[in-house]
Amino acid sequence: MFKMKNIFSLVVLASFILFSSQSISAQSLKQNQDRPEVEANNELQILTNELDLNDIQRRTLFRALVTKKVSFRKSELDENKASMETDQKKANDDFDSQMKKTLDPDQYKKWKNKLNN
Repeated sequence: MFKMKNIFSLVVLASFILFSSQSISAQSLKQNQDRPEVEANNELQILTNELDLNDIQRRTLFRALVTKKVSFRKSELDENKASMETDQKKANDDFDSQMKKTLDPDQYKKWKNKLNN
């Protein structure tokens, strides 16, 4: 009788742990998709495929993309629309200058053409 009670308690505890861990992992997965690093990494994968980036370029552009994403999020918190647009334009200009410094002229031209289309 005592063993049966312990086994039942153990099964209930294991079930509880299993179901609660699935819920926690689903929540964290949803939250992680919105992080600037995840968004930057997704965009970097596209740029790498289109522009054939090397390792140094990928690292530099990853940092630039994260900085741009963070700047955009901060500007979106600003209630003043003119200030928000100014901040976002500055973030885009900073990113553009970083792209120009990082990419070779052919890659930069290809990126600009893709951006304008």
